[in-house]
Amino acid sequence: MPALPLEMVAPLLATGASTRMPDTEPPRFSPGDAVIARNVHPLNHTRLPRYIRGKRGTVRADNGTFSFNDTVAHGLGHEPQHVYSVRFSAQELWGPQASPLDSVYIDLFDRYLDPAP
Repeated sequence: MPALPLEMVAPLLATGASTRMPDTEPPRFSPGDAVIARNVHPLNHTRLPRYIRGKRGTVRADNGTFSFNDTVAHGLGHEPQHVYSVRFSAQELWGPQASPLDSVYIDLFDRYLDPAP
């Protein structure tokens, strides 16, 4: 897949272009489900932040189905999948010295998550 030509960037941003796709599969997770971010280290493009890999979180919302950026970036197709808003406590991410009141919410593709035991 070729790179987006520069002259197309501004019009797409102005119109609010989206990578949302039709829901063809039911979501694997629901709000309240405990999940673990996969601890993977791909050699290529990923939107999976390194600091959450292997960490436990809680699904807060299913944002719908979107084109999977990791495959699109390499011309491998859209591979639509659900994107979930996942809450990670600060203590889960940075240890007991972090505030127990703080959390980070990250939108993650289905492929980045496993059910927590």
